[in-house]
Amino acid sequence: MPADRSVTLALVAGALATAGIPAAAVIAQPGAAPFTVVETGQGHATLQQAVDAIGNGKGTIAIANGTYRQCAVQEGGTIAYLAAEPGKAVFDGKTCEGKAALVLRGRAAEVSGLVFRRMAVPDYNGAGIRLEQGDLTVAQAWFADSQQGILTADDPTGRIVIDKTTFSGLGTCEGSGGCAHSIYIGDYGHLRVTRSRFERGTGGHYVKARSARVDIAASSFDDSAGRGTNYMIDLPEGATGQITNNWFVQGRDKENYSAFIAVGAEDISHSSDGLQIAGNDARFVPALSRSSAFVADWTGARLSIADNRLGAGIEPFERR
Repeated sequence: MPADRSVTLALVAGALATAGIPAAAVIAQPGAAPFTVVETGQGHATLQQAVDAIGNGKGTIAIANGTYRQCAVQEGGTIAYLAAEPGKAVFDGKTCEGKAALVLRGRAAEVSGLVFRRMAVPDYNGAGIRLEQGDLTVAQAWFADSQQGILTADDPTGRIVIDKTTFSGLGTCEGSGGCAHSIYIGDYGHLRVTRSRFERGTGGHYVKARSARVDIAASSFDDSAGRGTNYMIDLPEGATGQITNNWFVQGRDKENYSAFIAVGAEDISHSSDGLQIAGNDARFVPALSRSSAFVADWTGARLSIADNRLGAGIEPFERR
């Protein structure tokens, strides 16, 4: 095996291991069709053809380096979408059903190494991924300069895992239906975000999640270049779980700077008793003087808040 191909396989395998995605047995070959169903070795000219070839079964699509004005709808099955080289397979500006580059309503999907950018649709909800049902795992991916990064419907039995992924230049409050966000998760059973970066938001919240359980850890929220943004993390219906060992910087240009983390601001559908918020670092950008709450709570639940390192002007907790 050539040395450069060995390196590519190692990089992909490493990215998949971070989120528990199995490495593909083969990776798209130079000069071959851009989308290869790994299990059969069959190449396809479009992503939709590769998705349809797997159908309601289980399979892996290896995606060659390139910039694609394509999108796909997964109607069933369990499909892994893997970049041959992380960061080199780019889906640029094309959406299906007026929703997203990937519209997912199968049993499960796994996404690794892909870039989604410049997604925009008339209802201001253009996303890299629209998840309508099933489980989702995302590892070492990039979502940039779009109305939203990931947007989901409700699936109370489903699980979403996001690891080592960057969300940049996302969100908008232009639409009549309310704001779009870097990621918006509906009433899913469990959301897990680790080792990820949120930055340069352009409206809405960085993470808005209605999940019953939310675990957000070892991630960064850099709002220093944000424009018209709101909360860093919004749990509008309450949640259990943890928000631990994250890094937060609040910028100057805010639509709402009253809190970094909001719990139960809309409805209280889930218990928040025991929600742990600990080991985080939060501050304002340099030379900015204002007042804000690190955690604002509407639920009255027994939250566990401790050992957070907060900059001047940030109150640890505020009951609302």
